[in-house]
Amino acid sequence: MTYHRKHKLLKIDKKLTIKNTDKETLKKWYTLMVLGRKLDEKAPNYLKQALGWSYHAPYAGHDGIQLAIGQTFNKKTDHLFPYYRDMLTAISSGLTAEEIILNGISKASDVAGGGRHMSNHFAKPEWNVHNVSSATGNHTLHAVGVARAMKYYKTEGVAISSQGESSTSEGYVYEAINGASNEKLPVIFVFQDNGFGISVPKKEQTANPRAADNFLSFKNLEVIYCNGKDPFNSMNAMLKAKRIVKEKGIPVIVHANCIRIGSHSNSDRHELYRDQYELLEVKGQDPLKRFRKRLIYSEIFSEEELVTIETEVKSIVSTAHKKAMKAADPSPESIHEFVIPEAYISTKYPEGLTHGKGENKKLIEALNETLKAEFRHNHDTFIWGQDMANKDKGGIFNVSKGLQQEFGKKRVFNAPIAEDFIMGTANGMSRFDEKVRIVVEGAEFADYFWPAMEQFVELTHDYWRSNGQFSANVTVRLASGGYIGGGLYHSQNIEGALSTLPGVRIVYPSYADDAAGLLRTSIRSKGPTLFLEPKALYNDPNAEAPVPDDFEVPFGKARIRNKGTDLSIVTYGNTTHMCVKVAEKIAQENNKSIEVIDIRSLIPLDKETILKSVRKTSRALVVHEDKVFSGFGAELSAMIVNECFESLDAPVRRVGSTFTPVGFNRILEKAVLPNEDKIYDAALALLAY
Repeated sequence: MTYHRKHKLLKIDKKLTIKNTDKETLKKWYTLMVLGRKLDEKAPNYLKQALGWSYHAPYAGHDGIQLAIGQTFNKKTDHLFPYYRDMLTAISSGLTAEEIILNGISKASDVAGGGRHMSNHFAKPEWNVHNVSSATGNHTLHAVGVARAMKYYKTEGVAISSQGESSTSEGYVYEAINGASNEKLPVIFVFQDNGFGISVPKKEQTANPRAADNFLSFKNLEVIYCNGKDPFNSMNAMLKAKRIVKEKGIPVIVHANCIRIGSHSNSDRHELYRDQYELLEVKGQDPLKRFRKRLIYSEIFSEEELVTIETEVKSIVSTAHKKAMKAADPSPESIHEFVIPEAYISTKYPEGLTHGKGENKKLIEALNETLKAEFRHNHDTFIWGQDMANKDKGGIFNVSKGLQQEFGKKRVFNAPIAEDFIMGTANGMSRFDEKVRIVVEGAEFADYFWPAMEQFVELTHDYWRSNGQFSANVTVRLASGGYIGGGLYHSQNIEGALSTLPGVRIVYPSYADDAAGLLRTSIRSKGPTLFLEPKALYNDPNAEAPVPDDFEVPFGKARIRNKGTDLSIVTYGNTTHMCVKVAEKIAQENNKSIEVIDIRSLIPLDKETILKSVRKTSRALVVHEDKVFSGFGAELSAMIVNECFESLDAPVRRVGSTFTPVGFNRILEKAVLPNEDKIYDAALALLAY
């Protein structure tokens, strides 16, 4: 049955039946179903023999819908996002028994990710069967993002997102379906409803008996209900869903009623929360056994023919097992491969220095003009976020002002107030083609970025977990820092927390030229970059600098803002200007020369410039706006002590914020944040040590 938003009942077009399906197709389906079940039952044995497959979520009971997803998936035009229970979906999509086993026992030749990702995360990126997260359901946002690109580029096909019904309780699933229906995107969301979220029955998940019912009021969305245990009913549902997407241009939910015959996974004991009568009942509804009986009852196949198929499948599994067992394991040294792709290399400005060329510009002007230049340079560049493009407004600080007017609403547009949606669809859209470049305002202020963290984490390890097969080409812009009287949610720094995640570059410019150069390099590079903008400097004359039209700043290249021999100050962001002023003041008053190093790029970090300076001056002061406790300066200090200990004539000191939130009242803000006086006192103390 299908419901549209007015809840009018429609009927499924029942085109496929056992009688009108040719024998070759039925043989193919039965072969796939038997192959899947043999592997499903064999998987736990690998764990028992300590061979791997330490996580396995059996799919038995989902046979019909998983067969149908795979059979309707077109690897040339569609994008498939399976979840961890989708073993038969993967097999039906074309993955071989050997590829399934290689994934299960985490071999180096595993096509999903070379053994880097958890077993039962089946994928084949070269076929657009995507490597997805263990955070179940989060790939719905990726499906929406790639569907946005499919619509923009007017390609055939659909994005198919598959998940269990319990994961639809996640907020990002609602964000995904809301966004897909609002933008009218070619997405099919498949809910495989087996009644349980591990041990939690669905009645404790939602008041509606069917998860799809929660979305009935959404405009531009159709919902199809089917029997996920039955191949024909499931095939009809999936075929109809694809037809609706193609003809109406709207997303569809396929809600498949399934059963879970086994435990949630091999680490779960379902007898602790399911009684024996229920377990007997679900075994009696086994889809594979029922399909087998129907094939014989219809007199299309004889018992002997089916036994022959089953014997052939047994041989396929045995051969695949032998090959997989001989396959190489990943090497320990390989852990450092595919952490982040190679960055764009600047040939015009290899050191990231302007040498005074260019027109003097404010930091905000440099950002705005660089965005426009990059949109002209690469027509496959897109930007979205909150308040990005409403008439003459261009972001909360107008950094993107004028972009929509020049480049149109399809490349520059507003996003809902849903930070996870902003980040997740950026990841997804970048999956369409590596030429695509995405810039997002991850949140209006860096302080509001935390709801996006779940998707930001995905962004950081996509490249590593896919064994180098995919990396999101996304630049995440965030207005960061204080000194504006913003208080708790408009003045925080977050780089210390985010720098603990491998797989993302983090840059923090302090001057207009660096802002322009680093932004250009970020957009042109492969892989994700977190671009932090000190909002207090947007229009500050101190941050003005000459900016050549084509300026580029390479990652991992610090800049010496003031040369000196008596003390090294390592800094970035808002505090860079304070440190320069302190250095000038001490030079005048105390005749001491202080070297100020603006690191510009936190990850990758220019260790060479920092260490060379400290070895020269024998003293180091680390200054940043973020909290001293667990701030990024802790890593800088540890590095200096570890590698320059013998050169130091004094302890490494740090200046930063107090271990408190930033207060709204200007008196409180001043007490919390670092300033010239605090830096001055710390520098004098180190010089006198």
